[in-house]
Amino acid sequence: MTTAAVFGCTGAVGSQILATLLVTDAFPSVKTISRRLPQAQSPKLQALEEGDVSKWGGMIASLSPKPSVVFNAVGTTRATAGGLQQQWAIDHDLCIENATAAKAAGVTTYVFISSAGTRGLLSSYVPYSKMKIGVEDAIKALGFDHAVILRPAMILGRETPKAPFFESMVAHANKLSQAVQDKLGVDQAIIGRAAVAAARLAEEGKAPSKYWVVEQADVLRLGRDEWKE
Repeated sequence: MTTAAVFGCTGAVGSQILATLLVTDAFPSVKTISRRLPQAQSPKLQALEEGDVSKWGGMIASLSPKPSVVFNAVGTTRATAGGLQQQWAIDHDLCIENATAAKAAGVTTYVFISSAGTRGLLSSYVPYSKMKIGVEDAIKALGFDHAVILRPAMILGRETPKAPFFESMVAHANKLSQAVQDKLGVDQAIIGRAAVAAARLAEEGKAPSKYWVVEQADVLRLGRDEWKE
């Protein structure tokens, strides 16, 4: 009986992870901790509302049943957060605090939603990439039994696009070529399914490595091409 906990459950990808978990028999118990309650409902869902994000990590150990899998899809933008320093506090500091608390609570599989291009040529000069790199490195150093890092390309299908012009261009790129779109972006639902599929493989001992980085091609493979309800 695997219990999963989701952080970032009201965001684009986190809401898709939650929706997928709720219809997947492999996870009979699902917990969420968030500033506001998710819209999704299910008899197997326990949703906890906590406006003080500094308390989130400490709440993991109090969950019952204790989760063996934690999904972290927490993320914001500089504009929404109110500046780079505030974004760093959420996308970097809070995520590392969450992973550290999960490890201390006995979580065995930790799944983090990162981003394509995080380790690119200019990544050391891009604040967003530096945030993701810091979290990825911290998760690896914590030594979970299984750590899964998803690096999807541009997220498509958001209710409120972060970059409307570019997201619209990529969303319609499949009219030219599906292969072109597959290089540039991926629907949020596919990312959610890929995260759950990867966690399930890790829990079954079928992950290719203890620290598994799932790049865009494998996100598409797990969440679209090989996905089975």
